[in-house]
Amino acid sequence: MHPTRKAAVTATALLAAATITVVAGCESDSTAESVAGSPDGSSRPGCPTALAEAKRAVKTAEDVNSPWAGPTGGPRAVPDKTIVYIAQTLTNPGVAGVAAGVQEAADVVGWHVRTINGQGTSAGIKAAFDEALALGPDGIVVGGFDPTSVAAQVEQADAAGIPLIGWHALTAPGPSETPKLFSNITTRVEEVAKISADWIIARSNGRAGVVLFTDASIPFAKRKSDLIKKELSTCSDVKLLSYENIPIPEANSLTIERVSSLASRFGDRWTHSAAINDLYFDHAAPALRAAGREGGGAPFNIGAGDGDPSAFQRINGKEFQAATVPEPLSEQGWQIIDEFNRAFADKPASGYVAPVHITTAANSGGALSWDSEGYREAYRKIWAK
Repeated sequence: MHPTRKAAVTATALLAAATITVVAGCESDSTAESVAGSPDGSSRPGCPTALAEAKRAVKTAEDVNSPWAGPTGGPRAVPDKTIVYIAQTLTNPGVAGVAAGVQEAADVVGWHVRTINGQGTSAGIKAAFDEALALGPDGIVVGGFDPTSVAAQVEQADAAGIPLIGWHALTAPGPSETPKLFSNITTRVEEVAKISADWIIARSNGRAGVVLFTDASIPFAKRKSDLIKKELSTCSDVKLLSYENIPIPEANSLTIERVSSLASRFGDRWTHSAAINDLYFDHAAPALRAAGREGGGAPFNIGAGDGDPSAFQRINGKEFQAATVPEPLSEQGWQIIDEFNRAFADKPASGYVAPVHITTAANSGGALSWDSEGYREAYRKIWAK
């Protein structure tokens, strides 16, 4: 089925997040490396093997009709449960999108959900967790923040028998003993990083000058960008022009200046960009426009997460973003409810991890989000709802 069928279902819940930015750590730096160009001056790529592999991986990731690969069996819905969703900040489109999915799925099973905004600060998140514990819920969602930053509260939840499920709380998906999480819902960072780099290799036919945007103060983000850099290095004619460390909370103030400088320094050698989050390209657009760049031209930009509605709008409108590797935000919200249901039924976590997907203007169908095909029907059948 063409992905336009998703727009009516998920766009309304997520559109409110379209222009919001993420709040996170601090630190700033940039490192310039070598420039693009084939070592022998020819037009042929210097990495035929890596290019062929990248093209195969990208073709698979761009498929919009992949069948549901998630769980098809599990316990029927346990009645009358209350979940508290602690959001790192509701100005993070990914966090907000998952919260909407959790609410939608909870409505299906007849559970109550309360969302508490951590406001993107350490003090705010701790206060939100204390408030959640005081409510005595059946389960708590760690929405987009490191549970080790609230270790005392995590221990209190465990002692009270309250299962915790994370979204982007840890680098790896699945259950965790330290910190104690019934499961962590996320795509695999290794796969997201690799397919982002592969898209650049394939899109450029193995010849690109790349700028990479990251926030090195966040370990998860730095690891993602380091993995992107590693995969780009498999193609000798793909050159990393600059590794730009821009803290996410300062992206609004710093990105325009940095991008203006990059456009001046590298000119036409800057052909592609990758970023650990789509929001960098929202801030980069004015500077690229001022530098005389066309929205549908170089640099061709890919966001290695989260695939929020504003990213889809830029991609569909060809406004300085060509692709994203989106998290299936609504689907992951439904998975969180399913994992809680397994915990309440004394069953193990499902172990499901959503495969990576690449969205471009050619395959988005005008939608504002991405989710796998048939997840609602699959979960409803499991829950007998």
